[in-house]
Amino acid sequence: MTDTLTLTLDLLRRPSVTPDDAGCMDILAACLQPAGFSVEWLDFGLTRNIYLKHGEDAPLLVFLGHTDVVPPGPLAQWDSPPFEPVIRDGLLYGRGAADMKGGVAAMTIALARFVNQYPDHRGSVALLLTSDEEGMATDGIVRVMESFAARGEKIDWCLVGEPSSATATGDVIRVGRRGSLCGTLQVAGVQGHVAYPDKADNPIHRLAPALAELCNERWDEGNHFFPPTSFQVSNIHAGTGAENVIPGQLELLFNFRYSTALTEADIRQRVEAILERHGVSYQLEWRLSGAPFLTSRTTLIKATQDALRLLHNRTARLDTGGGTSDGRFVAPTGAEVVELGPCNATIHKVNECIAVEELETLTDLYHQIMVNLLVE
Repeated sequence: MTDTLTLTLDLLRRPSVTPDDAGCMDILAACLQPAGFSVEWLDFGLTRNIYLKHGEDAPLLVFLGHTDVVPPGPLAQWDSPPFEPVIRDGLLYGRGAADMKGGVAAMTIALARFVNQYPDHRGSVALLLTSDEEGMATDGIVRVMESFAARGEKIDWCLVGEPSSATATGDVIRVGRRGSLCGTLQVAGVQGHVAYPDKADNPIHRLAPALAELCNERWDEGNHFFPPTSFQVSNIHAGTGAENVIPGQLELLFNFRYSTALTEADIRQRVEAILERHGVSYQLEWRLSGAPFLTSRTTLIKATQDALRLLHNRTARLDTGGGTSDGRFVAPTGAEVVELGPCNATIHKVNECIAVEELETLTDLYHQIMVNLLVE
């Protein structure tokens, strides 16, 4: 059994449903402290954040990840308990196996091997972890970046271990992500009897034409790296449950996944203009989950592609798809951000799993990327 597999099994046994770290970071600190890594805790609220660093000089390469996982869902649908990892037919099953405890274990073992092999490497290497990536992400890496800015800690390169691969390890690497902008819309009406619509004002009817326009709007054309911006309704609620009552209000939750062709201000202005044009009486609260980013400098991308070619004779497709990641909080600091992790076919699903062989593949890739960047 390899070191990476053993560590992954230890992490999977911890029911670290966000924002509970459940002791995962203590295990990881115990792995890296003997190799000479300093340990810094940067906890905020209920969120644990840990920064394990080797070296003091620039340039700084940070491996970024999270120990929290999404809830397992219906336990009866799992073929084995989600927090009792098992291996079947070469696959390791457990909640967080792919997203992203397998990647965290691979980064940790790769870091330990690298500093043992190259104790006098140039620059610095570090592992930065949070327990708040799968939740609201309010006390995780975003707060750590504020702390880093206050003390002048500058990340040059950031490799995020999120599951980026499609069908084979390293066939896709993410070099950016779309922005995520959420809205909570409250539409006011007047409750009344359905038999007397003249004495009421139905907020569903009021919103319907505006909602149709929002759904059909072509927000942008995207660009070379990003698809066109997407508007999606995630929740809608109105009514008392009675079939003979016109509701007095409506609540609608929506989300924009948007490209660098738009700004947050552009979207807000256009949405509000549509609502006002249709005479909707509304209140609207916005929440920016993360702005879009794109890594345009190539040092980290080249080091990653060189590692893939050397170890697997493969060149990754550069991509910006998927959801959001904590890389969105690091990119605005000027760091080059690349995401490279395991295959993502089962993430957030019942019977989440990772191929056992992927664990060592990732460990070797992460190690080689460090060699490419920090060994002269």
